[in-house]
Amino acid sequence: MLQYNNIKAKYPDALLLFRVGDFYETFGEDAKTAAKILGIVLTKRGAGSESETALAGFPHHSLNTYLPKLVKAGMRVAICDQLEDPKMTKKIVKRGVTELVTPGVSLNDEVLQSKKNNFLAAVHFGKKNTGISFLDVSTGEFITSQGTTEYIDKLIQNFKPSEVLVQKDHRSRFRDEFGEQLYTFYLDDWVFQFETANDIIKQHFKVHSLKGFGIEDLNEGLVSSGAILHYLSETQHDKLNHISKIQRLAEDEYVWMDKFTMRNLELYTSNSVGAVTLLDTIDFTISPMGGRLLKRWLALPLKDVKQIRSRHEIVRFLIQNEAYLSKQSSQISMISDLERLISKVATGRISPREVVSLKDSLKALIEVKNSSADSPNSIIN
Repeated sequence: MLQYNNIKAKYPDALLLFRVGDFYETFGEDAKTAAKILGIVLTKRGAGSESETALAGFPHHSLNTYLPKLVKAGMRVAICDQLEDPKMTKKIVKRGVTELVTPGVSLNDEVLQSKKNNFLAAVHFGKKNTGISFLDVSTGEFITSQGTTEYIDKLIQNFKPSEVLVQKDHRSRFRDEFGEQLYTFYLDDWVFQFETANDIIKQHFKVHSLKGFGIEDLNEGLVSSGAILHYLSETQHDKLNHISKIQRLAEDEYVWMDKFTMRNLELYTSNSVGAVTLLDTIDFTISPMGGRLLKRWLALPLKDVKQIRSRHEIVRFLIQNEAYLSKQSSQISMISDLERLISKVATGRISPREVVSLKDSLKALIEVKNSSADSPNSIIN
């Protein structure tokens, strides 16, 4: 148990899945928690002795069955694997945490919802403004902004992050401003220093300046972005090449609705069990990416009349050209979730079957691109 205790000490806030042979085992309080959430048998190790310890486990090949249940229950899960072949050593098998899965950081298909982003957020309280960033590690979408706490609250309501990172010193302030309904994790104060965050972001994007992203003046937003990237490194997520850009969210480009307006309009959540939301009514998208985009558009209504008219023009063209619409729809239906497949490639988690799916999707995408280029509508091509 010495090896287990040493590893557990490094991840005190996480439930540790400790690989032992063909099983993932949990011990002590972790075992009691896992048994309750997963509905598995709780036993004892060293029954009757002074070192008696609660024990609960499941077969390692069932990880994708049990891991989502733990994460959806709000658990941080540290997966500790065997780092060498037990047959090749006579000593205790070397083990280490290979991944820390949290509600806001997951690449597991069973945890994610196809038409919904899984955003990790970070909030930084500055002297004048509050900064916020959102990252979906499964798609590579990275967004940042800053403003008043009222504006930040509207962003939180729109993006619905699964997890929010907050500076430890501002624990009480965050709860006072945004309530206690959000799943939060608190980081050390030094993580939220401007110089630290700025260096982390530049190192990630391999740039000397952030002017190309248009975020160089967002001091509070930059700090929150740096906190997210730091958190990913701490959770053993170091393959992040698919996160290739960061987008500035401009406050004056969208209509911002407060939580009460969004709740009363029932845009994508309802006040009643089983009730139909606006998104349920209008979502006839045939791809996961389209579903996520539609939800984003619904949450962020445009102000710019030119952009609104462009969308209307495209809709009118598609309605008037049924053959073109049918052809494009057919090709789009053959495209898998490219954003998440590409993320799996970057993180080294893609399966052979998914590689084939990626190949077929790219072929279909070429047809969509060619049809768009040949379209008589200038906005589409």
